[in-house]
Amino acid sequence: MAAPAMQQPSYLLANLKMDSTTKPFLQCCQELVKVIDDYPAKELHLIFPWLVESVFGSLDGVIVGWNLGFLQACSNRYNIVMDFLNPRYGPMMKLVYKLQAEEYKYEIPVSFLPGPVKVSIQEGVLPDCPLLNNKLHFPLSGLQTLSLALNPFEYYMFMFASSLITPKVTIVLMFSLDSAYFVLVDTYLKYFLPTEGSVPPSPFTYKRGSVSPPAPRAPSVPFAGYGIHSTSLLKRHISHQPSVTADPAAQEIWRSEALLQVFVEMWLHHYSLEMYQKLQSPQVKLALLQYRLSMSSMLCQPLTPPGSGTLDTYQPFTPTEEHVLVVRLLVKHLHAFSCSLKPEQVSSSAHSHTSPLEELKRVVVHRFVQQKLYVFLQHCFGHWPLDASFRVVAWVSYIQPWRYTGEKTNPQTDQNKGVPEKWRFFVQENLLMYTKLFQGFLNRVVRTDLVNVKNALMVFRVAKVFAQPNLSEMIQKGEQLFLEPEHVLHHRQHRCFLSPGHGGSFLSARQPVVTDRVFRVKSHVYGLEGQDCQYKQMFGTELRGTVLKLIQIIDQARQTAKKISDQSAEVAANNSFMSWFGMGSPDLNYTFNGGEVDDTGACVKKTHEFLERSLDYLCQIFRLNAGQLSQLMATLGSGQDDGNSKQLPDCVQGENGLILTDLGRMQVINGLRRFEIAYQGDPELQPIRSYENAILVRLFFKISSLVNERFGGHMDALCSRPDFLGQLGRHYLASPEAAADGRRRSPETRLTAEGYRRPRLSLRMLASYRTLLMLLLLYLFGALFSFGLMSSTLLILTYFYLNGRGKCRFLPK
Repeated sequence: MAAPAMQQPSYLLANLKMDSTTKPFLQCCQELVKVIDDYPAKELHLIFPWLVESVFGSLDGVIVGWNLGFLQACSNRYNIVMDFLNPRYGPMMKLVYKLQAEEYKYEIPVSFLPGPVKVSIQEGVLPDCPLLNNKLHFPLSGLQTLSLALNPFEYYMFMFASSLITPKVTIVLMFSLDSAYFVLVDTYLKYFLPTEGSVPPSPFTYKRGSVSPPAPRAPSVPFAGYGIHSTSLLKRHISHQPSVTADPAAQEIWRSEALLQVFVEMWLHHYSLEMYQKLQSPQVKLALLQYRLSMSSMLCQPLTPPGSGTLDTYQPFTPTEEHVLVVRLLVKHLHAFSCSLKPEQVSSSAHSHTSPLEELKRVVVHRFVQQKLYVFLQHCFGHWPLDASFRVVAWVSYIQPWRYTGEKTNPQTDQNKGVPEKWRFFVQENLLMYTKLFQGFLNRVVRTDLVNVKNALMVFRVAKVFAQPNLSEMIQKGEQLFLEPEHVLHHRQHRCFLSPGHGGSFLSARQPVVTDRVFRVKSHVYGLEGQDCQYKQMFGTELRGTVLKLIQIIDQARQTAKKISDQSAEVAANNSFMSWFGMGSPDLNYTFNGGEVDDTGACVKKTHEFLERSLDYLCQIFRLNAGQLSQLMATLGSGQDDGNSKQLPDCVQGENGLILTDLGRMQVINGLRRFEIAYQGDPELQPIRSYENAILVRLFFKISSLVNERFGGHMDALCSRPDFLGQLGRHYLASPEAAADGRRRSPETRLTAEGYRRPRLSLRMLASYRTLLMLLLLYLFGALFSFGLMSSTLLILTYFYLNGRGKCRFLPK
């Protein structure tokens, strides 16, 4: 590579692009390190967007980049990538700080922002998003081509966060918790939001001094909506300090705030169109109307009409499993970061002497995360598939902040000890996170297959969390505070309830300290659900009925799991003898719908244990005594023994037969009731089984077909006779389907079995290895007693006739 003095920026970028396609990965990284060290910021400015896109991929997903989400530690590139992107000494971060000192800007089109943010901007309303403050760039072509002007650090973190949610064009492998991306997220959080000490200062210094925070930039056009006057945490603290260099943390805290804002906005600001329309308050709609009126009165060329087709083109967002795993990591770290606040800082009222980092710890969860995480979790509850993968959603992690205090405790002792009293205010100020989302969880569980061990484990974990001592009392106390009459707040000066994000600036001039817990709880609920919300109590009558229904479903699933376990043990015992002949049970049509392939043996025992303990925890949470539970189970048990008709799933009669209702679908999903699934075609044409001889099956089928075709009329006449010969004909020649009418069958079977009612001969049973071995043993046994071939055959047919097993049929009982 040529010397820096002789190289032009355009040639530098062209050479780097060519090297990236022709040279080995390690050599390319080594040359990038040399370029970052040798070239000035003016020339590095041109290669920075290309380099970031080469690492994290493009925003449209066409360029995959280094594919960090699927780069494992066993890969040769792993250590090279981790060293290159390290926040402390990595060359990439060195390049970011080098450009940051020169105050360069990089544009991001608004079209690549999360759906709610993009639609809100295109509607002409500035969303409650501090990342957007003073960064919108207004082109002459209208609002549809808006872009964000970000500084190098914000641009780098934006591209890093976007790579998680950008749909990739190419097919890639499964995401892993050991991947480079997941480890980098954890590394960045621990570096810029440390639980111990302060944020490390920038290790790179230049001629212009240390890296300074970005300067505020006034918007070109006034924007309607809320949040426009928000000031950053940094500006507030710098303006109150006599010297910027007096507290190094005040100079470096902007990186922590910027990283947190980017992660929260890019990962949590996602929800459906219905939720977007619900969140548009009357104040925002009024501001939007005023903005449109002001824009229509301008004499210049009109801009693109705000909101033109935006709601029609709103793209629904479905979070992936890797997305919610990273969100869970973020939630856990923010809890640990917040819990690391010094006790003297918590109780101290002298906020003027509080460091910026400690101030951030105090409000990080409530001000930055609570509202957007609540809406994000609601979206997950409503759109996530009804399977065990729902366990990765970060709900349970958020509602247990006491687990991330850093204190080493015994899990068993901690479970018995319960939730410390100091977390009462957290529970009350996050009441909807416990009550509303628990109700959403119940609605999911009653439609889930609880015989599956993974689903049973999920229910067990949630029930165990809410059964912690003191937690249900704290939740109930929070509901009582919310239900206090409105006159309690009449002495307050401000009657409006603000959401965590609508209360002005993040960490700007502090709001007056409100000690009234009633006001706190009402502010939380109204801020997240609106003042017209209809609150449903967690310990109310309606939800209690849903819990009793869930207890019934759990008990039925537990009984189904026990039946599966007993049947598996019985089948294993029956097949232990002569299993090498392949003579196991031929009844392959009889299965429990609630069980999966792995739900046998130890897995079924675990399912039974998880469901048993879940029942205990639910009784503790909702204070159900043993007598009430026994009565509920007795009522359930008596309702299950009212005949075979009541064992069928709940159905309604349609034109083409029975149709499952919603209740019937729930019963089938949970394995509570079922149709007996059986082969519905001609029994003679079933696939050849492993316990049958293929040659004999085909041979006997040809013989049976010839006999049935030639003597079909004689068989009909024989079976219609009322004497003993007619009885023998009906016994040996009647169709297997005719004998199975009394069994419970699916609706389709009754429609398709009409063609197989005529008497006919079936010899397929003689092709079974088991039958052949049994006949061989019987003939040998007859030979010992000097019986001839005809005599032995007559005795065998007589024995089968008297025992009701003589039909030459293939389908088992």
